[in-house]
Amino acid sequence: MMPGLLPFLLILLVLAALLRVDFFFSIVYLLFAVYLLSRLWVRWASKSIRVRRRFVDHAYYGDQVSVRLDVRNAGWLPVPWLAMHESLPVQLGAPAGFRRVFGLGSRGRQRFEYTLTCRQRGYYVVGPLSMELGDLLGVAPSGRVQLPLTHLVVYPKVVPLAALGLPTRSPQAVLRARSPLFEDPTRVMGVRDYQRGDSPRRIHWTATASAGRLLVKQYEPGIARETLICLDLCREGYGLRQRYDASELAIVVAASIAHHIAVQEGLPVGLTTEALDPLVEDTVRFFVPPRRGRAHAIQVLEVLARAQLADGVPLSELLRRGSADLSWGSTIVAITGQESAELLDNLAHVRRAGFAVSLILVRPGRPSAELEKRAELAEVSVRRVWHERDVEMWS
Repeated sequence: MMPGLLPFLLILLVLAALLRVDFFFSIVYLLFAVYLLSRLWVRWASKSIRVRRRFVDHAYYGDQVSVRLDVRNAGWLPVPWLAMHESLPVQLGAPAGFRRVFGLGSRGRQRFEYTLTCRQRGYYVVGPLSMELGDLLGVAPSGRVQLPLTHLVVYPKVVPLAALGLPTRSPQAVLRARSPLFEDPTRVMGVRDYQRGDSPRRIHWTATASAGRLLVKQYEPGIARETLICLDLCREGYGLRQRYDASELAIVVAASIAHHIAVQEGLPVGLTTEALDPLVEDTVRFFVPPRRGRAHAIQVLEVLARAQLADGVPLSELLRRGSADLSWGSTIVAITGQESAELLDNLAHVRRAGFAVSLILVRPGRPSAELEKRAELAEVSVRRVWHERDVEMWS
């Protein structure tokens, strides 16, 4: 409201009453009518403003997300001015906020667009958006329109891998199974007579022609190799000076491995970690069971987009919990910035339990000679990464 308008009207009213001057009464009536009409105008106009925010709420690292704001006046009263302010995350290459001042006519529309650059993975808040509107003279209190905040998930960067080279209990990607319920169609161990219910695809036509009766292929039992990524996001797992860079690179490594296994190799991969989840604002344990396919890889990337460093459980506890849910012969990939003899002892114990184990150290320099010796004795594969190109050069 215009400062001092009501006191000014009261003073005029007192003067008009004391002096009995009709001109003063006319001014008071006119200004009071303007004030009352402006107040009602702003109130009705604020109820007619409709705001809608549209954008793709999931994006990959490096994408540019276009956000569109549609503002519509659903009423017949024009709005002289609106001041709009949208709060934005500065991590996505945007200023602290998106601001515009404009007017809307009767049934008028306005459309605004701005771009967010996904240069850092994370779970981001877009908004809230607030709009302040008022009358042309500024004599009435301004009205307000609010649009709730929404979220944008930016997946971590995925580094393309020429080869993975993870250890396994078998030189092949499909392991022999103790149960005949799982069969590997790439391994033919013989033929047998056709039985009712057998698929025509299993018929061995060459053997059938030679024997003179229907014979079907008999496959060797097998199961697909399962891989579980144990990602250490405990603060103590990384050095203080390089904690942020090392943990972010560890997430990139985990995302790249998961994507390569699930999409490129078409094999099951899972993830376990304990981290701060901004969605619930608390430390939680994430566990994504091993599956295959692009949709499952996106599920893993969703977790890695939200996970933040926390005072969680150590890597040894993650290994214990994760291995309990895996089948024999699975591969466990431990990713951490911690280099210790205790960690190697834990990995050796997992190795003796029937799992193939790989340790990825996210830290500069080479692993110590003692660690390499212990890893060799425990049959644990150890790799060190400190740059993304270290991952790209895996073979």
